[in-house]
Amino acid sequence: MDTITLWHLTGWEFAALAFAALLVGFSKTAVSGANTVSLAIFAAVLPARASTGILLPVLIAGDVLAVLTYRRHAHWPTLWRLFPAVGVGVVVGTLFLVWADDAVVRTSIGVILLFMARVTVWRRRQADTAERPDEVASRTGRAKARSYGVLGGFTTMVANAGGPVMSMYLLSAGFRKLGFLGTSAFFFLIVNVSKLPFSAGLGLIDGHSLLLDAVLVVFVVPGALLGKWAVNRINQRLFERLVIAATVVGGLQLLLA
Repeated sequence: MDTITLWHLTGWEFAALAFAALLVGFSKTAVSGANTVSLAIFAAVLPARASTGILLPVLIAGDVLAVLTYRRHAHWPTLWRLFPAVGVGVVVGTLFLVWADDAVVRTSIGVILLFMARVTVWRRRQADTAERPDEVASRTGRAKARSYGVLGGFTTMVANAGGPVMSMYLLSAGFRKLGFLGTSAFFFLIVNVSKLPFSAGLGLIDGHSLLLDAVLVVFVVPGALLGKWAVNRINQRLFERLVIAATVVGGLQLLLA
């Protein structure tokens, strides 16, 4: 029995998942947060609760490629400051998934997507108007790291949607492009790998899901290569507008389904 038949996928549905996997690779090496579109596609094509577990190994594949590309630019003091708060958020998200059924998860993902779109718009405005960003080691910086860490851990566990939260934090902390990409690459690789036992324990990852992942991971590689080529050429503002629009449409589709 092939993978498409196993998951009862039509040709168009598989093509949508393949495109979403390609976009994961692109987002990891070019525009962090663009994979919220992939999240919407996965949750629309597959059962919403199961989609979070299937998407996770695809994201990890993208994280590995991003780390290999930007490993020299990570800022480890920032990462160590974030991880404890993220751990709290992941545990809270796990407890939520124990309680929530597929309909609740689907609605939650839709709400999170709309919230992330609003966060992204707010972040862009702050980036345009902010004066001096908070120092990461200051009292305000530590409080900000904790709050963003908990929210990022919760959103990444429930919906693999921590990208916009962490993007906003890293930009507000004053990171330039390469430092931003290197730090976020290591952050999401470590966080996503740490989520594997939680997702497996919840039954979101099993042999069937990994079979589909093995097929979809193939599409992550060209996406990552495209992102590496485009990172210094892409019109960032236009692309972010398209990502926000697609995220809003995806969120509304999940809420109205």
